[in-house]
Amino acid sequence: MSDDKRQQALDYHAYPTPGKISVELSKPADSAADLALAYSPGVAEPVREIAQDADAVYRYTGKGNMVAVISNGTAILGLGNLGPMASKPVMEGKALLFKRFAGLDSIDIEVKHRTIDEFVDTVANIADTFGGINLEDIKAPDCFEIEKQLIARCEVPVFHDDQHGTAIVTAAGMLNALELQGKDIREATVVCMGAGAAAVACMELLIKCGAQREKIYMLDRKGVIHTRRDDINKYKQLFANNTDKRTLEDVIEGADMFVGVSGPDLLSPEALKLMADKPVIFACSNPDPEIHPDVAHQVRDDLIMGTGRSDYPNQVNNVLCFPFIFRGALDVRASEINDAMKLAAVEAIRSLAKEPVPQTVLDAAGLSSLSFGPDYIIPKPMDARLLPKVARAVALAAVETGVARIEMPENYMM
Repeated sequence: MSDDKRQQALDYHAYPTPGKISVELSKPADSAADLALAYSPGVAEPVREIAQDADAVYRYTGKGNMVAVISNGTAILGLGNLGPMASKPVMEGKALLFKRFAGLDSIDIEVKHRTIDEFVDTVANIADTFGGINLEDIKAPDCFEIEKQLIARCEVPVFHDDQHGTAIVTAAGMLNALELQGKDIREATVVCMGAGAAAVACMELLIKCGAQREKIYMLDRKGVIHTRRDDINKYKQLFANNTDKRTLEDVIEGADMFVGVSGPDLLSPEALKLMADKPVIFACSNPDPEIHPDVAHQVRDDLIMGTGRSDYPNQVNNVLCFPFIFRGALDVRASEINDAMKLAAVEAIRSLAKEPVPQTVLDAAGLSSLSFGPDYIIPKPMDARLLPKVARAVALAAVETGVARIEMPENYMM
């Protein structure tokens, strides 16, 4: 980032008030009568109601519209393990996005801990305060165990966005790109560069969308993950391929899809040339992708490409899903965010990209026209239709799979 941009970012966070979120009052507090209702003695009445019926907490408090964004700072963006306090600007940013895009109140919580169990205990012990828990920037493989334990212990939905948000948007874009390229995901060969939380979640969700596990080649820093390696954890073992191929060049020859969730400049132009006709490239390392779009398009004129960047077409951006998934889940008081709800979000996002684009979206994107095609396989983040479309699909899936505690409101998000 240039010195100018760096200073702009620092000033944005520092002025006029430090940070990006604050607490606002939702009830009047201007008179003695107001205060008597807000606190003592009036507050005793909802206390008694909730003591008699725990579900009354949704009627008398903000629980049903509140998400906690929780991190330990062990995998902050692309910056690594910088600790809980360094993660706070990111978690506040996540809270800002929840409010801006889905009207959800959100508070960030940064946790210091020595063991996974300590982190899980901390979060589980405060979880009932909130309508849902969004985990963020927690290193792999700890994040898998943390999420698994919290899902088992918490009565509110727990969602690790680095895993599932990335996977949902990736799957939506990939399915649309494959459709445009005339390819079937069930027959496609996939190369995944990276083996962390996002990589594992992306590949698992693509499998649920029809990809074949044996046609997926995953690579970590030591190369291809294969069955004869004895240095891989149980999550990588799920993608250990029975193959003699060892390098990126070995596995990418003839491949249909490349998913990069690793680091900059790891996909060379020479490797890209080895891929099958009409490949799909998602180079999502941010801010510098595995291969720069300008380079990729110079090498191949038959590809469809997405990145994590906003200054190129097809940005793979988690904000396309996580606010709306939580909106739908909270509005039917879902106990979890299950696979059916994730797949419903995938279908809602990919179908929206095929609809005519409103002028408001074009204006926000600074474009004169936009239609489903190689440069538009994923909706733009500022598309207001994402909220009703994704939230409704997720809420309906929650009801249909029996994890909703209340019925979907009549004409919900219509």
